[in-house]
Amino acid sequence: MIRTKVAAAAPATRARPLVVTGLPAAALEIRESARATRLTLRVDPGRDVIQVVVPLGVSETEAARFVTRHAEWVRGRLAAMPPRRPFIEGAVVPVLGVDHVIRHAAGYRGATHRASGEIRVGGEAEFVARRVRDFLIQEARTELAMRSRAKAATIGKRVAAVSVRDTRSRWGSCASSGRLSFSWRLILTPEAVFDYVVAHEVAHLVEMNHGGRFWALVATLTPRVEAPRAWLKANGASLLRFG
Repeated sequence: MIRTKVAAAAPATRARPLVVTGLPAAALEIRESARATRLTLRVDPGRDVIQVVVPLGVSETEAARFVTRHAEWVRGRLAAMPPRRPFIEGAVVPVLGVDHVIRHAAGYRGATHRASGEIRVGGEAEFVARRVRDFLIQEARTELAMRSRAKAATIGKRVAAVSVRDTRSRWGSCASSGRLSFSWRLILTPEAVFDYVVAHEVAHLVEMNHGGRFWALVATLTPRVEAPRAWLKANGASLLRFG
């Protein structure tokens, strides 16, 4: 399993707004967690929110005092949010490391597709974002399923199923049943990063851990490991700003 370094979700009650004097009202949430043993702050760049995760029974007053003590940290993280990258005409979208420009024309015939460095979208302008997103999800689903099954075959394993979601706390996961799940946003990463995440999850079909044998197996499934891991750590939040 590969987790992001942002807002990792734990079993918890539904998040609710938290008001703290001097901080943007819409930028804070409080969430109680049965797993939490202390108060923590987590960044959710996909929603421009800082979550305050607290143990069960901690009051909003105590949570607000905690945030106040770390107000400068909160302001800094909010200010450092990567810019949003909406799917609009003229926007640049990386697909496996290759930049593509979104081009919309009502007269484009057929389904949304890639051609000559462009993602070409037809129909009404109001549906461009949704169509680009749907197209990228399908591209991710096709590529992830193909690579997962091919890599699994090289180690004598079978993938039961591959699903694609818009996860916020992990890039991929592997269940003991052999089902793999990935974030569709991996299609926005460079080729080496995409391949590494697939290799990581396929290796879990053999080793459901992160021990030495696991990493040795990953290294047989993809040519690079350390650089893609570093890329995800540095750029993972930016992927959540697309769309």
